[in-house]
Amino acid sequence: MLDKKIARLLNEQVNKELYSAYLYLDFANYFEDEGLDGFAHWYEIQAQEERDHAFMIRRYLIDCGERVTFDAIAKPDKTFKKHLDPLEVGLEHEKYVTSLITTIYAAAFEAKDFKTMQFLDWFVKEQGEEEKNADDLIKKMNLFGSEPKGLYMLNQELAARVYNAPAALLP
Repeated sequence: MLDKKIARLLNEQVNKELYSAYLYLDFANYFEDEGLDGFAHWYEIQAQEERDHAFMIRRYLIDCGERVTFDAIAKPDKTFKKHLDPLEVGLEHEKYVTSLITTIYAAAFEAKDFKTMQFLDWFVKEQGEEEKNADDLIKKMNLFGSEPKGLYMLNQELAARVYNAPAALLP
């Protein structure tokens, strides 16, 4: 059994990860409407990754004998005026998720729950990658996205992204 605080925080994180998937699907919808299918594809894969994070935490809770409960997933409420807007919201959101993972890690450290800390190590590393990817995408958009040809090439690059399930989910 997990410490009650840690179990609560992890359970909340399942719901936050599902919201993240929902948010990124909303970004994909925006880019589809804008005719940028490569950007839409990139965010569809991002949504899959977030869903997988929720599944991993859910499985960890179950394996620790905890009951998982789901909250309602809030509707994304952002509106976008330019193509850069979702990218910036994405980076802001990833920083927020990093803060949530850090809070859970700190609670596990305080409780001397080394098993949960070890489980969270993967998420700490993943969040570093998520923030870097989001920041890199903003940099590329700022460099190339203002010209139609550059935007086209960036869209093509993003369309080539391949989904890779986390090893923890593979049989």
